[in-house]
Amino acid sequence: MKFKSWLLRSISGIVYIGIIVGFIFWGPVPFSILTAVLGVLAIVEFEKVCEGISISSLPITILDATGIVFLSFGWLGYPLLGWIVVYLCRMILELYLKSDTPIRCLAISLMSQIYIGIPLACMTFIGKYLGLHFILAIFLMIWINDTGAFVVGSLFGKRRLFERISPKKSWEGFVGGLGFNLIAGWLFAIGGGFFWDVKWNVITWLIFALVVTAFSTWGDLVESLMKRSLNIKDSGNIMPGHGGILDRIDSLLLVMPASFIFLVIYYTLFPEFSFFF
Repeated sequence: MKFKSWLLRSISGIVYIGIIVGFIFWGPVPFSILTAVLGVLAIVEFEKVCEGISISSLPITILDATGIVFLSFGWLGYPLLGWIVVYLCRMILELYLKSDTPIRCLAISLMSQIYIGIPLACMTFIGKYLGLHFILAIFLMIWINDTGAFVVGSLFGKRRLFERISPKKSWEGFVGGLGFNLIAGWLFAIGGGFFWDVKWNVITWLIFALVVTAFSTWGDLVESLMKRSLNIKDSGNIMPGHGGILDRIDSLLLVMPASFIFLVIYYTLFPEFSFFF
């Protein structure tokens, strides 16, 4: 039974990775479409576990999902205006819903836009200005961190990293993920220049690897905190062996804003290398 579960998890993981990589190589618009689809699925999962989705709440979910779509195409400029319209409509809509908990309803909607939409907007914006191959580098670092943390944590994990929220995570696993990512950063620096447009030295890549590792771990923990508070194991079941889309992109939702901040700081300090702004 364990083997079947492992096999199912492996196959769905490979399919997920294949879809991500395929759309990255397809181009900015197809990748933004994929981002919007993932965002909409994540929104549905998020609102379903937080509040539940019914006929009466369907207009809210549709409006929130529309906001995610606009944010996914924010790099085009005008969709950001569309997102502002969605925000205004959402606030006004609450006046007519006659909800007993309007603040809770608005809080869930606005959190969905911040927690899911803003990071996805950061991702497509970075992809527009630094190239989608750099987005692939970020995804690779997230996956490498997960792999390193799992392998080292399974073999040597003893000291709990955040037992209150995630009892299985260990400091040994975190160090393992960081070690794997530092190696990846070094390889990206010495051999990746032909592949992506970012021309960073080894030190910059190693610092960025540390940023990705830290925020990837925090992203996982943040979603674990929410699931624990809601007494659920997974956000959904769309991915066999993995749970929901939100379970798969939880690390991404903190890594992308952190990467955006890192890039802004880096190209502010070294404007001669900037084609970001």
